[in-house]
Amino acid sequence: MTNDKNSNGKVGFVSLGCPKALVDSERILTQLKLDGYDVVNTYNDADVVVVNTCGFIDDAKKESLDAINEAMTENGKVIVTGCMGKGRDAEVIREQNPDILAVTGPQAYEEVMEAVHNWVPPVKDHNPFTDLVPPQGVKLTPRHYSYLKISEGCNHACTFCIIPAMRGKLVSRPIGSVLDEAKRLVDAGTRELLVISQDTSAYGVDTKYRMDFWDGKPVKTRMLELCEQLSTLDAWVRLHYVYPYPHVDEIIPLMAEGKILPYLDIPFQHASPSVLKMMKRPAHAENTLERIHKWRSIAPDINLRSTFVVGFPGETDQDFEILLDWLQEAQLDRVGCFKYSPVDGAKANALPNHVAPELQQERWERFMQVQQAISADKLQAKIGKSMTVLVDEIDNDGAIARSAADAPNIDGMVYLNDFHDAQPGDFVDVTITHADEYDLWATPNKKA
Repeated sequence: MTNDKNSNGKVGFVSLGCPKALVDSERILTQLKLDGYDVVNTYNDADVVVVNTCGFIDDAKKESLDAINEAMTENGKVIVTGCMGKGRDAEVIREQNPDILAVTGPQAYEEVMEAVHNWVPPVKDHNPFTDLVPPQGVKLTPRHYSYLKISEGCNHACTFCIIPAMRGKLVSRPIGSVLDEAKRLVDAGTRELLVISQDTSAYGVDTKYRMDFWDGKPVKTRMLELCEQLSTLDAWVRLHYVYPYPHVDEIIPLMAEGKILPYLDIPFQHASPSVLKMMKRPAHAENTLERIHKWRSIAPDINLRSTFVVGFPGETDQDFEILLDWLQEAQLDRVGCFKYSPVDGAKANALPNHVAPELQQERWERFMQVQQAISADKLQAKIGKSMTVLVDEIDNDGAIARSAADAPNIDGMVYLNDFHDAQPGDFVDVTITHADEYDLWATPNKKA
């Protein structure tokens, strides 16, 4: 395959995986636009196709391989990047598709652009100073919410996870750069900033909380200072992937004061000390229930979301019962649960006493039944209350919105049936009228 010198500079793009990978895709797409390429949405129109892969679990790898194979079949000129672009996964990609143009790892923006330039030369008369890209860059999310990635990588060694092998050790972005990006996004119409990383609580640890400057003021590269500065922008601020280190307690007063959303996404993963030890989870010795009660005493409206793994190797019936008891005590607002599945390269694969798939399924169903009842009770308690919601979409049935308790694509919705007097990105004051296990229904409050 040779370089197409007559190319018209059109690039197809397939983005897979988590919000962190989506931010990588946005950065590559922004650079493509800066270099004068057109991004197209069909294989036939593209001179080359970039596939940003996810390699966290086997199902994600299969989806990525299927997407690569489809792009090769439909187009034939494919560049692969992302979490499957390293190690054995990269070898599998090349074995299945020997004619693939290039395979690069995660955050390899320069390598991706070099490969694109190699096969599709940039437009010669393009002028990035006159052919303007929006100041917020190219976004894959709706205009009114944006993911704000504050760091790359992770310093933990959880036995079920291969993120450090894929994305490396923690590297925090300078806080001035993060805040500049946040302000550009808000100025361009973002109404909700979703702070993401592999470990948001560890922000700045690698730089020893280095001092930086923003808006003419010195600011430490640290989670508390980041939240304080983000709270000065005219947008909701939502925190994801927050490990419950002791200094997280410092953030809760900001939630009580309404400066950032009363929402924490904390990946607890389990509650049994023996399972947490086998997982090598950080901060597993913390008395998390006591911490949760303390947070709620400071910020009664706080919404806690988490994810858990059932059927981890060595998990006993007693371990699982400890988890269910903890769940009942914690009364978390939003919960996801996964059955353990081996991931190539994860240390947990070598642990003894893997749990049979049938028992995993049984435990997953019991877990979800317990949490569904908790969720239903919590949402029922909101009936009759007033709250502010952010409109995501307007369709024939009315408005679809989210409350402070709901992150996009993972939590519940608030439905405003027969209400069309709003646009995506509008804040609307509503009263809750109905609830089920996961979602709410509401009517707009009458304007004074």
